[in-house]
Amino acid sequence: MYQHSGFATRPAVGSPAGVLEPRTPDGDTILFQRCTWCGTAMYHRLLCPVCQGGDLRTERSEGTGTVRHSTVVHRNTPAARNVSLIEMAEGFVVRGRVIGHPLGIHSGDRVRLSTAKDPVRGEPVFQLLDEPYRAWH
Repeated sequence: MYQHSGFATRPAVGSPAGVLEPRTPDGDTILFQRCTWCGTAMYHRLLCPVCQGGDLRTERSEGTGTVRHSTVVHRNTPAARNVSLIEMAEGFVVRGRVIGHPLGIHSGDRVRLSTAKDPVRGEPVFQLLDEPYRAWH
């Protein structure tokens, strides 16, 4: 977000930018960066992790991905929360929460973005795409 004369403005999607808020006004979209030099997609970076370029273009994710790693975190609370690394269809990885029982979430499961920013933890929340058919496997 840029500040100018007391007004906040956001760069348009597709414009060069560094780290942006992961949420757009509609609330159900993740914005990510793509290096204009090598084409690498990344999430919340200032420089490209491949070529170290700083010329990054902001793009909008389609919101689908695959669980790459899922774990249960206990932090002095009675309820455990499941934290997963999601590889999005565009090629970047984001840390988020998958809705469902932690034992029912596996690497390779396909997910869709439910909300871009959980109001409590501030991380994306995903839902399983193939959950009703899991018993058939």
